[in-house]
Amino acid sequence: MYRYDERDRTLVRERVRQFRHQTERYLAGALTDDQFRPLRLQNGLYIQRVAPMLRISVPYGLLSAAQLRRLAHIARTYDKGYAHFTTRQNVQLNWPRLEEVPDILAELAEVEMHAIQTSGNCVRNITTDEFAGVAVDEIEDPRPWCELVRQWATFHPEFAFLPRKFKIAISGSASDRAAIAIHDIGLQLHRNAAGELGFRVLVGGGLGRTPMLGEPIREWLEPCHLRTYLDAILRLYNRYGRRDNKHKARIKILVKAWGATEFARRVEAEWAHLKDGPGTVTEAEITHFRSFFTEPAYDAEPASATDADIVRQAETERAFARWLERNVRPHRVPGYAAVVLSLKPVGVPPGDVTDAQLEAIADLAERYSFGEVRVTHHQNLVLADVRRSQLHGLWRELRALGFATPTIGTLGDIICCPGGDFCSLANAKSIPVAEAIQREFDDLDYLYDLGDLSLNISGCMNACGHHHVGNIGILGVDKKGEEFYQIQVGGAAGSDAALGEVLGPSFYAPQVPGVIARILETYVDRRHDGETFLETYRRIGIEPFKDSVYAKAA
Repeated sequence: MYRYDERDRTLVRERVRQFRHQTERYLAGALTDDQFRPLRLQNGLYIQRVAPMLRISVPYGLLSAAQLRRLAHIARTYDKGYAHFTTRQNVQLNWPRLEEVPDILAELAEVEMHAIQTSGNCVRNITTDEFAGVAVDEIEDPRPWCELVRQWATFHPEFAFLPRKFKIAISGSASDRAAIAIHDIGLQLHRNAAGELGFRVLVGGGLGRTPMLGEPIREWLEPCHLRTYLDAILRLYNRYGRRDNKHKARIKILVKAWGATEFARRVEAEWAHLKDGPGTVTEAEITHFRSFFTEPAYDAEPASATDADIVRQAETERAFARWLERNVRPHRVPGYAAVVLSLKPVGVPPGDVTDAQLEAIADLAERYSFGEVRVTHHQNLVLADVRRSQLHGLWRELRALGFATPTIGTLGDIICCPGGDFCSLANAKSIPVAEAIQREFDDLDYLYDLGDLSLNISGCMNACGHHHVGNIGILGVDKKGEEFYQIQVGGAAGSDAALGEVLGPSFYAPQVPGVIARILETYVDRRHDGETFLETYRRIGIEPFKDSVYAKAA
């Protein structure tokens, strides 16, 4: 992972010092709420429903064991003993005291972490595939490019106060696990017929009040031009993006208004002034960034013998077999596997971990995965480099800690924002609905029969739970002071990205599990052999689901 140099350390320490002084002035009454707001937002601090919320940056989802231990200490010392992992691969604290936030930031700086640009109208945390560097279908490791973009975006003098927040994701594999189509800019690494590396560029994706999928504006961008091309896009947006209406301020509105062809033409015209200029990426630069993401010291293991042992263990322990099926992913290096730690046990808000669990995960990372952990877009964690010979031992430890729930990729692996229990923007609670659905469908045999199926919940139109791209999406809405839930079906976030379609009128919270049950019944009744939920939906359309839900509701 990227390690700070002295310049990085000085920059982050200076930002902590500045924010400490700004916070002291605000608490003393020398700064108004309006004056303090942009200062706190660009340091990751929100004022939520019951307490401040601090969002901590986890660039491209990568954490060291030392950083996990520091997060555990901070959660225990300054919060209520737990932290929350988000869909943007960040981590949030829900109960910090405003006057102690500078102390938290100072502690983070000691382990090369910060909260810079995790909120506000700027370029946010750069995200990527949680299996970057180990995926069997990887074309190119995207993490060096993520780090290049992160350094370009941090404190960029032109782009500190954009019309609205801005999100960038980079994918380096044949399968898109970074959800690039729902980002303001999505970058797909690929190779041409000559084997040369380039980027496909999507612009204008995003969820929220007006969900849209990104439009391709360039099929081939040479890597040396990445930074200048991004400059051209952001300059155009900064100049022409709407600032009079925050609901129409995202770049997706500009792309829609002009059309992708015209937007691409204008980007090219702007880029003509920047191409081959000082911002051009040199080979020495990318070699420098690649040097931080080198291959660990993998052992040479006799994979065939190891696999025979795993088969025997799976035959005698059904729970282990289920975990292998759902929580273990193939690795590009023989003898190794990537393991997903589920943060979705029934009764726990998705993505929440305690201070003690964070310390336990740090220990596991050091013993099983070269001291590193990845945060996923699904609010889980990954140990990316586990020896296959150690899978059974790791599973036993994960079971004891509550991280071995074998439901990854199933209905039980729910994505859920904090909702009305915490967020001041939410129209409805999300966490109780997620728990009710998990309890209703807590039969593993049934979940496995349903197969791959994503269910995402958001407490408001800001869509932090990515409900638009869940195979089943749930949105909390307010109707004259009462909480209702609107259901969508047919969304997807990967290479086959699609926006879900609203089923119809919304429901009270107690009705939601029953509605989901009727949707699933329709799928099971109408599916062909081997079809996933999404494939069945795309074949039969929304009407059979609608008929089933509303006929029985009536």
